[in-house]
Amino acid sequence: MKRYSMSVLLLFAATLSFAQQPEHGKEKPGQPEDSFYLLTPVEVRAVRANDNAPFSKTNIGKKEIIKNNLGADLPFLLNQVPSVVVNSDAGNGVGYTGIRIRGSDATRINVTLNGIPYNDAESQGTFFVDLPDFASSAGSIQVQRGVGTSSNGAGAFGASINLSTNEVNKDAYAELNNSFGSFNTWKNTFKAGSGLKNGFTSEVRLSNITSDGFIDRARSELRSFYFTTAYISPKTSVRANVFSGKEKTYQAWYGISQADMNNGNRTVNYAGTEKPGEPYANETDNYTQTHYQLFFSHNPGKRISFNTALFLTKGKGYYEQYKADEEYASYGMPDPLTTGTPITRSDMVRQLWLDNDFYGSIFSFQYKHKRTQATLGGAWTQYDGLHFGKVIWAAEGLTTLKNWYDLDALKTDFNVYYKQQTQINDNWSLFYDLQYRHVNYQTEGFRNNPSLGVKAAYNFFNPKAGISYKKNNWKSYFSFSMAAKEPNRDDFEAGKNNLPRPERLYDLEAGIERSGKKVNWGATLYYMHYKDQLVLTGKINDVGAYTRTNIPKSYRAGAELTAQAKLNTWMTIAANLALSQNKVIDFTEYIDDYDNGGQKVNSYSKTDIAFSPNLVGGATATFTPVKNAEISLLNKYVGRQYLDNTADDSRMLAAFFVQDLQASYTFKGKIPREVSIIARMNNTWNKRYEPNGYTYSYIAGGATVTENFYFPMAGRNFMLALNIRF
Repeated sequence: MKRYSMSVLLLFAATLSFAQQPEHGKEKPGQPEDSFYLLTPVEVRAVRANDNAPFSKTNIGKKEIIKNNLGADLPFLLNQVPSVVVNSDAGNGVGYTGIRIRGSDATRINVTLNGIPYNDAESQGTFFVDLPDFASSAGSIQVQRGVGTSSNGAGAFGASINLSTNEVNKDAYAELNNSFGSFNTWKNTFKAGSGLKNGFTSEVRLSNITSDGFIDRARSELRSFYFTTAYISPKTSVRANVFSGKEKTYQAWYGISQADMNNGNRTVNYAGTEKPGEPYANETDNYTQTHYQLFFSHNPGKRISFNTALFLTKGKGYYEQYKADEEYASYGMPDPLTTGTPITRSDMVRQLWLDNDFYGSIFSFQYKHKRTQATLGGAWTQYDGLHFGKVIWAAEGLTTLKNWYDLDALKTDFNVYYKQQTQINDNWSLFYDLQYRHVNYQTEGFRNNPSLGVKAAYNFFNPKAGISYKKNNWKSYFSFSMAAKEPNRDDFEAGKNNLPRPERLYDLEAGIERSGKKVNWGATLYYMHYKDQLVLTGKINDVGAYTRTNIPKSYRAGAELTAQAKLNTWMTIAANLALSQNKVIDFTEYIDDYDNGGQKVNSYSKTDIAFSPNLVGGATATFTPVKNAEISLLNKYVGRQYLDNTADDSRMLAAFFVQDLQASYTFKGKIPREVSIIARMNNTWNKRYEPNGYTYSYIAGGATVTENFYFPMAGRNFMLALNIRF
């Protein structure tokens, strides 16, 4: 391992005594213990881990969300959560972004919105770009690391993120939140709520975010709205949510080659450059996603509560590409005969479309009596997806207007779980959670392999059990969990004779926490053992495309340290540190051999899992020089990451250490109630770093050639916000 600079070692040595935010909400006098959990809506509480649950978790309240919500996408609001690494295609956190937790990407992170699944049913990824400024409507966020408690939707293989918007604002309000910053970035948000009157409440939000991006032409145009109305009585509540996001982003997903990076070309964008002359102006991604949610909750008595929800998520959109010198036959079009001789090739503009409906229901029965809390819950969901492609222009003329592919997909997902937590005595609690999940997936084929139909069904049993101990200000826990996850859509393109197996995870977690008036700290140890994890190996499928394949054994083992110390009335220091080993036991790499044909095979006995740094840390120093003013210095360190599973130093993302500076001041009055000014400088020391990338290798001319591509982040940049609340 490379040596780290002394300054970095000194910074993170402080983690043993100072930390990030406490792992649970800070209670006000008169509130019950673990108010963060108890004050969340009942439908969200069903999938959240409470204070005594034996799992690793971080709770983020509304105040913290508001303070950091200046326009960047949701993953960047979670950047200081332990074991989190974020990235951005455009380089400034606006548009397409990504998040990894404990090295696991978004396809392995279960995300729910008010308990309703959000992960894309086929890719299992989460595209927060389709929910612009959703954080402005969020009342709380919980991040569970590891398998966590049972939830609805995709299996949690690295973490779970559940967001709640259904908290009740009892007082009427109106807000104008505006931000402006580098790269011509604007965020404009209007929010208003009626408060709770005679049991009725309504709220609305309108948002607009635009940015040119750090990368050339990586502009984003993001619009969204959120509306909710509810009737709430002591025993019964009904709520309806409608929210929608519309995004148009210029493609920036190709990254930047190592050669260009070495020459200082950190903003070059290859999208649209197949067009001769100036890049194609509309090489864009366009998508609209609208959510309809209807909740019903009833408490027939003090011990029992019931809730259910119906939901529909409609998504429709496409990305557009200029393609040079394409064959008409590849798009099912006859060759034009304008000159008497068939013209077989032409420059074209194509659109790849997705039109889908995702709908279903969730439910939970919750029981609480004396020392026992129990939940019986589950969900039924169905995904109807239509994939199709259009050619909208050809330089030599279009000879047909029909779709060149038109493929349906259907996925049904059903799960039911029972979890119970029983307090054995004043100090010990026992927890167990039993989940059954059935998944049925079928598709007519794939764009490059339309005749490959797939029908696959899976039955998963995911048990979890643990024990917690709590006395005075000490808390400790131990748990064991199992999880299983079906392959993604692209994995099935491996071919009928090489269908992927589902992935399985066995997760051991142990933790200890100490809370006090001035100092809080915690430590978590974990061991996550994977069987048949799907990874890219360089192996090609039946149509020559790279596909993920199962590897028999791999694991993640680590320690996460968190703490917080209030040094005096005007200074708080917080930090977190994650140390881990992430290994593939036996890895086989396939490299295209252009000299001899076929692929060369390389075997490795024990290597690092791709995109899994051994060290991730965050630290925040917060100063309150005068009342209503706050200055924060935010630090983030991410160790080196490998772009593939070979642990080859020539295919690596370098470690980086970045500091941000934020200052705010709030004026309080009657009209308006509050006026807040927030200034933030990101990457204060103008560090050049890349948190994401990809690589591929091939043999040509008797040598192995490796091509690395990177997604660089912006240098020093700023955001300035003015928030007014009436």
